[in-house]
Amino acid sequence: MATPPESLSPPPAEEKEEEARGLLYEAYNELQGLAVELGGAAAPAPAVVVVGHQTDGKSALVEALMGFQFNHVGGGTKTRRPVALHLRFNPRCHVPHCRLLAGSGVGDDEDEEAGVVGRAMPLADIQAYIEAENMRLENDPSQFSEKEIIIRIDYKHCPNLTIIDTPGLILPAPGHKNRVLQSQACAVEALVRAKIKHKETIILCLEDCSDWSNATTRRVVMQVDPDLARTVLVSTKLDTKILQFARASDVEVFLHPPTCVLDGSLLGDSPFFTSVPSGRVGSCHEAVFRSNEEFKKSISLRELEDIASLEDKLGRGLTKEEKNRIGVSNLRLFLEELLKKRYIESVPLIIPLLEKEHRGATRKLREVAQEISDLDEAKMKEKARLFHDSFLSKLSLLLKGMVVAPPDRFGETLINERINGGTFTGSENFLIPNKLMPNAGMRLYGGAQYHRAMAEFRLVVGSIKCPPITREEIVNACGVEDIHDGTNYSRTACVIAVAKARDTFEPYLHQLGFRLLYIMKRLIPISAFLLEKDGDNCSSHNVLVKRVQAAFDRFAESTEQSCCERCMEDLLSTTRYVTWSLHNKNRAGLRHFFDSFVAQEQLSVNTLTAHSTGLHEQSSGLNDNKQDRPKGDLKSSNSSESNSPTVASETRLVDLLDSTLWNRRLAPSSERLVYALVHQIFHGIKEHFLVTTELKFNCFLLMPIVDKLPALLREDLESALEDDLDSIFDVTQLRNSLGQRKRDLEIELKRIKRLKEKFAEINKKLNSLQVRQ
Repeated sequence: MATPPESLSPPPAEEKEEEARGLLYEAYNELQGLAVELGGAAAPAPAVVVVGHQTDGKSALVEALMGFQFNHVGGGTKTRRPVALHLRFNPRCHVPHCRLLAGSGVGDDEDEEAGVVGRAMPLADIQAYIEAENMRLENDPSQFSEKEIIIRIDYKHCPNLTIIDTPGLILPAPGHKNRVLQSQACAVEALVRAKIKHKETIILCLEDCSDWSNATTRRVVMQVDPDLARTVLVSTKLDTKILQFARASDVEVFLHPPTCVLDGSLLGDSPFFTSVPSGRVGSCHEAVFRSNEEFKKSISLRELEDIASLEDKLGRGLTKEEKNRIGVSNLRLFLEELLKKRYIESVPLIIPLLEKEHRGATRKLREVAQEISDLDEAKMKEKARLFHDSFLSKLSLLLKGMVVAPPDRFGETLINERINGGTFTGSENFLIPNKLMPNAGMRLYGGAQYHRAMAEFRLVVGSIKCPPITREEIVNACGVEDIHDGTNYSRTACVIAVAKARDTFEPYLHQLGFRLLYIMKRLIPISAFLLEKDGDNCSSHNVLVKRVQAAFDRFAESTEQSCCERCMEDLLSTTRYVTWSLHNKNRAGLRHFFDSFVAQEQLSVNTLTAHSTGLHEQSSGLNDNKQDRPKGDLKSSNSSESNSPTVASETRLVDLLDSTLWNRRLAPSSERLVYALVHQIFHGIKEHFLVTTELKFNCFLLMPIVDKLPALLREDLESALEDDLDSIFDVTQLRNSLGQRKRDLEIELKRIKRLKEKFAEINKKLNSLQVRQ
């Protein structure tokens, strides 16, 4: 990433390799741009995520790798938001060209590619912006933010790469008084794990320790990458650690960790050791370096000093392998080689993808050319008829049942259906719990959704109880007859029952019509999707689809209105005149009530009769018997005994008439009688309403869509074809749109072809370089 010395001329082989690498990065830039335009996903640029604890020197190491300073560096916690650096190879930028992007958050590179870019800023302004954000968050209750500060850097000497500098991990002290810092530590750790979880990410794990047994940062990294297979381990602040070692053996163990501490699966096989000189670039009196060039030279000098100090401690010279692990420049070289390898490995995979895109674009171009040639009147009429038939077949299949349309996109659970299509609620706002409804949690459409709505209607209406009846309602319903002032409690019960039934059931009728109409209207977009899935491009039939949808909506609305009127006629007739053979369905329950009612009345009459008989016997004397009596007395006695049931029944009848017909005072027996009759009539109306409503909606809403709609739509289509073909297809606009689409496809095809040739050339050059090596 750093600028190579211009005074040294690289060998011809290195020049060719550098040329191939530049060509590769440039091709990747074009590939990313093409992928965004086509709405697809190209191979992502490799990303390096820097992970470490507070004061491990993450931000300073990132600046040293880049070769210029831009970040907020210092003691304590400085980085409070992730800083994402999107490096882009640009051969025209001899100095870093930086741009602070407008987006923030994970995945904003899509926004960047789509054109959501911010303003170009010099490095000093970017550094000031990052410092201001960190200061703001330091005074914020949250202290940290997961939203990224995104900076795009175009530079001649960098590959396509994303480096993400994350906030430092925290090791808080235990105890209740440190709970705020403990919660912040958990939040930062979760943020870091989210950044490094992607399999293509390279993890730069920083450890500021002189003993590899202390896995402070590795503890977090190994939760995501247990084998450290994509982790580069870096020991920072080497210059301060060298002074801590008293013996050469300690240095040897530090440079060559035993396998029991670090196994061989580590990316790069062993750790890297870096030192970054302290001091900032600037013109103020606090600045140590006047330019980034001085900063880079200081980094190189620090590497030489570290090597000399290590050799002095060891008492021997470092081997080439050991020197390759010392210093920022060697770490940068390793990362560049690693990224180059990633890019080279992906090249053979990209070529087949481009071949596939090329075939797809060629096929689309042929289809558009065929559509342009078919823009004559006869072919367009035939195409409209075929589209009409296909559309109706999909509509029919949706009602019969199918699984082609994805439920997660077009299906609705019962909760969503209630929100969009209305609920079945009455005056008491009673709702059936979802767990009692079959398939309530399933995402349904078409005939299955229609059936579930009808089942919910049956369950809701079937569970309705007769509304409560007050004594005032009973007395008001008695009224006055036209020929006498007595009361007719059977009429009273009918008046109350039909009024309550009409008020109760009429809202459910309109709610059912609205719900089923909503379900039917959902069939149109699903049918259009199924046609597109079968390869019929509905975008070229937009006007025809809108016309079919408008005709379908008109037909469905008028059919639903007519069906509701039929059901309303039934409800009005059922609640206008009570027919006992129809309304009195549950006669057993009513008979049981009357039997108990009569038994209570019989019990009271028997008690009165027994009481009067006992008084009569006491007045006649206890010692008299039948033999001592005259025959006349015996006859009179027998006749009175034989007539006693008749007298009792007549007495009961008089009492009944007195309590029901002649008396306006509402007795408990009369109230129970009216209550029983009202409930019986209400139950009969409910059963009749349920059966007739379901039958009529099936016959006069569902069936017309099945058998009458095709003929109506065909008639509407033929009428339009004869009157004005342009009203269906909008031929002028369609011809222009197809022409524009053809031109776009031709440009796209050329770009894909050029990219395919470019990647093939890159692959050829890279293979030839590998053969020479």
